[in-house]
Amino acid sequence: MGKHPPGGVTRTRASYIQRDTVSGVRTGGVLSAEEWEIIGLSLRVGAVSTVAALPVAFALAFTLARRDFPGRALLDALVHLPLVLPPVVTGWALLLLFGRRGPIGHALEACCGMVFAFRWTGAALAAAVMALPLMVRAMRLSIEAVDTRLENAARTLGASPWRAFLTVTLPLSMPGILAAVALGFARSLGEFGATVSFVSSIPGETRTLPLAIYGAMQLPAGETQVLRLALVSIALALGMLLLSELLLRRQPGRQHEL
Repeated sequence: MGKHPPGGVTRTRASYIQRDTVSGVRTGGVLSAEEWEIIGLSLRVGAVSTVAALPVAFALAFTLARRDFPGRALLDALVHLPLVLPPVVTGWALLLLFGRRGPIGHALEACCGMVFAFRWTGAALAAAVMALPLMVRAMRLSIEAVDTRLENAARTLGASPWRAFLTVTLPLSMPGILAAVALGFARSLGEFGATVSFVSSIPGETRTLPLAIYGAMQLPAGETQVLRLALVSIALALGMLLLSELLLRRQPGRQHEL
């Protein structure tokens, strides 16, 4: 699942960050080939992380919106913890758990051949963890805005709880769910701290837009490269935020106040 980092995994993270910074030489057009590679990797990481986080985020959002149980406040706090923790702490925790010597990472590599450390899959995992709180919050507000009287009416007409969910709750909350997907994708594109702590910045493997911008900022003549990549990041993030806002406005309730 991805390429091994040059020289093996024993190389330090600092060496990965400092070596092979993105070339500013353009082979044609506005962006260089390396920059297009970075954009493509960022989009792939963002898409995979959003899709992976979607079912988990929805399950958590529905549980927090419709269930009352002991420990609910603690679960809510744990879900939103990545928003307030320093991202490097989240990345460090992921390294401990999903690294090759971590309990989860070692088990996944042994049984499924899945490796996250120093792989683009690890960048997707870090992005998913950081995007999860935003997705849960948007989905939770969307589900809470659905009038429970409509669900009860469906059940009095003979619909099972599962059918009422599929025919009433899910369609009415769908704009908020799609908005949560857009928010999660935007957050994934901007993820930096947890990613660099967990998988470092490896050219062609884990170097996404934020990491490439940081690397270019360390170069004496990297200003134009930073400008190009920053404009791409702003365009992508702004587009996702506008899409999220448009989707939220399609559903009456308080989601548009998110």
